[in-house]
Parts: sequence; C-alpha cells; structure tokens
Amino acid sequence: MENTFPWAEETGCAVTVCDTEGTILYMNEKARATYAKHGDLIGRNLFGCHSERSCGIIRELLATGGTNAYTIEKQGKRKMIYQTAWKEHGEVRGLVEISMEIPPEMPHYIRK
Repeated sequence: MENTFPWAEETGCAVTVCDTEGTILYMNEKARATYAKHGDLIGRNLFGCHSERSCGIIRELLATGGTNAYTIEKQGKRKMIYQTAWKEHGEVRGLVEISMEIPPEMPHYIRK
C-alpha cells in the first residue's frame, strides 16, 4: 500500500492501519520502531499477535465500525491507545490504531 497517510509519518504517535481481514497495511516510523524486534509487520495479520480477548474486540470493531480507547503502562511509560474503524463511502475498510505516550498525571478539563 502506498503511503496514503503522509501526515502520520511525522506525528509523535504510533499509527498502524489494517484491513478488514486484519492484514497490516501501514505503520508509521514510530509504530515500526515500537515493534522492530518482530521484524517487518506490514503484510502480516495482526490476529496472530493478539490474545483471544483482543481479537474478539478487534472483530467487534470491524463488524460494527466502532471505537475502542484505553490506557496502558508498559516499561514505565503510560500510553493511550485509540482504535477506530476507517471507512470509504460509509463502508468499514479496516482499523486505525493510534498509540500515544501520555504523562503520569494528565489534566482533565470540562468545557462548556
């Protein structure tokens, strides 16, 4: 897949895109660096590297066009993970995952 996400290359977030079958179509440099020990993942299926629970969530997102967001802590770094369906002409074509480091304490604002 050609880089149809040029904006993603220079963001501070890891961006991964897959199709409806779970085949990884695109990873920006930060995502590739995050998973470098696993080799080149583009063209590989992400269902092979997720737990059964996670695969179920991914399948549900693909079926419904939904969104999943959560935070994790790994190797002392906190991250927010945002997974959402991407669509063309209203039809789900896959998922985008954006992973961003967040500070240990993050302000929360309520705006009116």
